[in-house]
Parts: sequence; structure tokens; C-alpha cells
Amino acid sequence: MSDAQAGLLVATPVIVAFAIALHRMGVLQRYSAVAAVLFSVAIATVLFLQQ
Repeated sequence: MSDAQAGLLVATPVIVAFAIALHRMGVLQRYSAVAAVLFSVAIATVLFLQQ
């Protein structure tokens, strides 16, 4: 596993946690939080598999 892949494995859950936390605080609407989670997971998956 390369350093880039390890970084993706660390950064993606952080992004998901922030999106959930912002939704619970009322900063993000449900749709925005779901979109942030889905897009971050999709981008991380594509980048992880291309490494």
C-alpha cells in the first residue's frame, strides 16, 4: 500500500465524520451531507484503485 492510499484511507473517514457532524449541528442539510459522503467515498475509491 502506497502513502497516497494510506492517506485516502485516513482522509475519507474524516471527511465523512465532518459531514455528519455539520449535519447534526444544522449547518448542512441532509441532501448536502449525503452528497458530501457519497462523493468523497466515490473519489477515494477511484483514486485508491488507480494507485
